Amino acid sequence: MSYRIAGLSPELFAHLWPLDEAALHAQSIRRVVADSDRGFPCRVSLDNARAGETLLLLPFQHHDVAGPYRASGPIFVREQATRMAVFENRIPEFFLRRLLSVRAYDANGWMQASEVVEGTQLAQAIESFFERGDVDYLHLHNARPGCFAARVDRH
Repeated sequence: MSYRIAGLSPELFAHLWPLDEAALHAQSIRRVVADSDRGFPCRVSLDNARAGETLLLLPFQHHDVAGPYRASGPIFVREQATRMAVFENRIPEFFLRRLLSVRAYDANGWMQASEVVEGTQLAQAIESFFERGDVDYLHLHNARPGCFAARVDRH
């Protein structure tokens, strides 16, 4: 089973970087500086920011569907992340050390199944979900805080 895990496009956020703090605050966005090499997961690069890096913490509609599974939540985006990460048939190292919630959706955005897995078991979970005829794509979330991590598509 062929799959693709991709980060978000940096173009979605490029217009936010020049804004001052007041303009960001008006949109519920905060500019933060990572104080650790962990705990600041970038949704563009699919990697943790390093201590000292600047990020935006912002609300993001990660499941923009008509219906009850429409969802949004907070994400981090690193200023240095200028290219969308793409992983073909492999798991980003970033996910291997995490407990993940995998949510499986059909083409209409309705959740068909879900499971919590260790990152080391993610490849098997992806394969298992994509064997189902009613699953079109997956969303990965960090299981403990619940925040959106990435989308997985058949490839």
